[in-house]
Amino acid sequence: MATIKTEFPMVLKMKVIVFGLVLFLYMHKMDAQSQVNDTVTTWEMLGYDGASAFGGLKYAYSRPFHWEKKDFLTAGAIVLGTAALFTFDEESSDWFQGQEEDVPGVLKETGYYLGKPLYNYSINGGVYLIGLFTKNEKWRKTGVLLISSATTVGLIQTVSKTLVGRARPIANVGKASFEPFSKEAAYHSFPSGHTILAFTTFYAIGKQFKNPWAKGGFYTLGLLSPVTRLWSGAHWLTDVALSMAVSVVVVDSIDKYLNKERYPGIDSKNKISWSLQMGPSSIGLRGSF
Repeated sequence: MATIKTEFPMVLKMKVIVFGLVLFLYMHKMDAQSQVNDTVTTWEMLGYDGASAFGGLKYAYSRPFHWEKKDFLTAGAIVLGTAALFTFDEESSDWFQGQEEDVPGVLKETGYYLGKPLYNYSINGGVYLIGLFTKNEKWRKTGVLLISSATTVGLIQTVSKTLVGRARPIANVGKASFEPFSKEAAYHSFPSGHTILAFTTFYAIGKQFKNPWAKGGFYTLGLLSPVTRLWSGAHWLTDVALSMAVSVVVVDSIDKYLNKERYPGIDSKNKISWSLQMGPSSIGLRGSF
């Protein structure tokens, strides 16, 4: 019995990684028009893509200094939406934790591991390596978007956890308890690292599809980690909601930079652009054609 308990999680982790890559392979057909000229070497592509990923990270961090009116309005809506959710953080946490016993273990395990850096970057790196070794520019661009976005949000969440020092629900000290710069894991509730990594990855992949069902499928996978963290009492609803908002803003920003500056002309026309909308009494995604 002991052997089964120690080996099962590892088997599950590998299945999650393989499932993600196979699903992406099956749904995202490679087309000849996105193939790179054979005279370009793998090392040249690797160097270009590395510079693109770093450029995306810098672009995302510099955007607040170039915000326009609509950007400030979006930021204001996110703040108002978060404030509204904060009013019933404790009630929502109690409700989610009350559902945990009825949730299948495979869902909880999958959601947990999808947000772990090791397995998250395995998916991101796998997508990029497929594009690199097949010299497919669309796959390479998608991989660069994944890696650059994950690195950007990863740094944000690492610093914010320590600076904010918000207590987790399972600490049982209330939603408004903060100890900035605390080294205790119980005071690293905001933002949700699992949420921000998992949702960033699957939101970025979902953006590559025109089919709304394909988009919805990947966005649903991205929501699994956030819900898992709520079930376990590791985070408040505002933690995961604001983490998802950060993911959307970062991915959209880097995607715009890559499409315009580094890989122009790859994405097809008539692509649906999705954005997160938050208000005092609502939260959702809006698609623009």
